[in-house]
Amino acid sequence: MTVTQRRGRRVMMTEGERDAYLAAQRTCRVATVGDNGRPHVGALWFCWDGTSLWLYSITRSLRWSQLRRDPALAVVVDDGVEYGELRGVELSGDAVFVGEAPRTGEPCPELDAPERMFAAKYFGMDVMPHDGRHAWLRLTPDAITSWDFGKMTPPTAG
Repeated sequence: MTVTQRRGRRVMMTEGERDAYLAAQRTCRVATVGDNGRPHVGALWFCWDGTSLWLYSITRSLRWSQLRRDPALAVVVDDGVEYGELRGVELSGDAVFVGEAPRTGEPCPELDAPERMFAAKYFGMDVMPHDGRHAWLRLTPDAITSWDFGKMTPPTAG
């Protein structure tokens, strides 16, 4: 069950705006929990299928080992420079490992759609190239928060 955003409804993206935004953006920041309880944040490429965020991570990374121990995950995708341009999405929940690790291209029907999307988005290809170093994580979020400060109307002079 996804938690509904309560605060910031004025700047919240609609579902369609959020889906279009996540489809257009290229980089997210992924936060995992270390064994000392401290967060670790790193950048990754991703794709969004309207329900889940798909992350293609190096299997020998600190992120991967931390998620093996504790699947708790938070991801932020954001952009903007000026205050009125700030927008983004935060998604959180538990990571699920999908397919073989590292990924070599063994048949995995669950990965057919994410791999097509990812290959087109980042490589301009129809088929996902596999390097034997990466594997898939799926985040079906428990909570999603979004913001688009461009929706705020500036105060009028008066």
